[in-house]
Amino acid sequence: MSPPFDVVLRGGLWFDGTGAPPSVRDLGIRDGKLVAASVTPLIAGPDTEIVDATGRWIVPGFIDVHTHYDAEVLVAPGLGESVRHGVTTVMFGSCSLSTIFAPPLDLADLFSRVEALPREQVLAALEQRKTWTSPREYVAALERLPLGPNVTAFVGHSDLRAHVMGLGDATDPKRKATEAELVAMERGLEDALDAGFLGLSTMTNPWDKLDGDRYRSRKLPSAYAPWSEFRRLGKVLRRRGRMLQGIPNLNTKVDLFLFLAASTGLFRKAMKVSLLAAADAKATRFLHRVFGPLAWLTNTLGRGAFRWQHLPTAFQVYADGIDLVVFEEFGSGRAALHLKDELARNQLMRDPAYRRAFRADFEKRFASRVWHRDFQDAEIVGCPDKSLIGQSIAGVASARGLHPTDAFLDLIVEHGKQLRWRTTIANDRTPQLDRLVKQSGVTIGFSDAGAHLRNMAFYNFPIRLLARVHAAAKAGTPFLAPEQAIYKLSGELGDFYGIDAGHLRVGDRADLAIIDPVGLEDDPCTYAEAPLPELGGVNRMVNRNDRAVAATMVAGTIVYSAGTFVPGYGKTVGTGRFLRAGKPTPERARAEAPAQAARVGAS
Repeated sequence: MSPPFDVVLRGGLWFDGTGAPPSVRDLGIRDGKLVAASVTPLIAGPDTEIVDATGRWIVPGFIDVHTHYDAEVLVAPGLGESVRHGVTTVMFGSCSLSTIFAPPLDLADLFSRVEALPREQVLAALEQRKTWTSPREYVAALERLPLGPNVTAFVGHSDLRAHVMGLGDATDPKRKATEAELVAMERGLEDALDAGFLGLSTMTNPWDKLDGDRYRSRKLPSAYAPWSEFRRLGKVLRRRGRMLQGIPNLNTKVDLFLFLAASTGLFRKAMKVSLLAAADAKATRFLHRVFGPLAWLTNTLGRGAFRWQHLPTAFQVYADGIDLVVFEEFGSGRAALHLKDELARNQLMRDPAYRRAFRADFEKRFASRVWHRDFQDAEIVGCPDKSLIGQSIAGVASARGLHPTDAFLDLIVEHGKQLRWRTTIANDRTPQLDRLVKQSGVTIGFSDAGAHLRNMAFYNFPIRLLARVHAAAKAGTPFLAPEQAIYKLSGELGDFYGIDAGHLRVGDRADLAIIDPVGLEDDPCTYAEAPLPELGGVNRMVNRNDRAVAATMVAGTIVYSAGTFVPGYGKTVGTGRFLRAGKPTPERARAEAPAQAARVGAS
């Protein structure tokens, strides 16, 4: 006779993550796995936890393929802002940034300005927690943490390059990597792939800048690498069947075609490439039309394995003063962000010559841009002068008889970071957004969870997509079936990235979310704020959809339900693990065995 179930989920609508239509089932969970899916009620033992899922959806735990949790996971490993929205697997090491190789000071300078994180807290976390010197030791360190969700990671090219060349040389435009340094980078990448990393993340967009005082405002190391360096590392990825994640140069966009070409499999093995980002940008209204055709050409005619990352919701961002990455797009914006001291910034912004340069940059008609630079779409949401709240910056300019750029700079000088405003960069048109999510070669991602703490919050991107799907179905205008949407948030991603996640079939690990479709009718796009004590108490933007996500389960354990985490979550209770990509080698199996035995014993 089979032992009793640990958990039985009664009468929920079960989605298995393959895109197959759902069915009402009782689900039985034992030893962290789904072991039964029955049309008749399952028999529970005296200690079985019974969960009534009637009228709710039981779905595979969602996968977030683009986060910057690299620092947060060290000090707050529960990563609860994602888990409370049904995410059970997160990927970090994105955008060429990881914490594997370089020393803490270099890593703090790499991460903080780019990802809008508090530098001193990031540095402190790394100095206190970074005990590893190799990818395998990094994985072991993560698995000693009480992880909430499962985690997996890319190797960051900027991290690797800074480690091999030194941060100064790695960001010197006159300095190319020597043959010995290229070999060292290849060796470091091989070591990471042996440890189960997903692949390599890169960055060729020039906006992202270093923090700190030593090399402030230099580009990230990856952006200085010639394409020949990417080819060398790409050969390793191609041979090993692993992935290249990239962000192209958003100014010129020319190297986009190099990424597309790198994925192709004509007369060679195709290489998986995941690229940011498919969006309906307000600055370039036709752009949304090119993503599907480019992916189709690469994958069909070029026999490639290419995917775009797409955020399935309006890309709305907030700013405190001028602290927003879009100002890195043009020279005068970068000049202001280069200055850390607010008094120095104010002095610069009062200067008539600077104001002329700012206006000229702002008004360049044919400059490549992501930000639309329309202050009519820049609403003030917080300000010491309460009379300004709710007005657009363009409206303030009109009332004051000023050009919008002058009014904006005046407001920054007057109120500094206490001027809080918001704008929508992309994905504001529902029909275009509905078409994008269905395009061949477009996958769901790009939440940036764990970064830009005061600028945006897309921890709940799966709920935002499901809410749109649910609303469209109720209105009689469906654009995507629920099982297809859930597949795009789970199984499609697990399969493409080559990890054991995203499915909820009998025999699979019981990582799942219980969704209440009634809760999907609440507005998922409203924001809240909550402190993050582990990173200096910064008041970050978060999402709250507690009615939509009734519960989240990781490895067979309910860790979140009814708006509350289990006692000790992320401190003494850890259910996640590091998910390794690729087929395990005997050497890796031996290395993993002690850690797995320890986790089983602890449970």
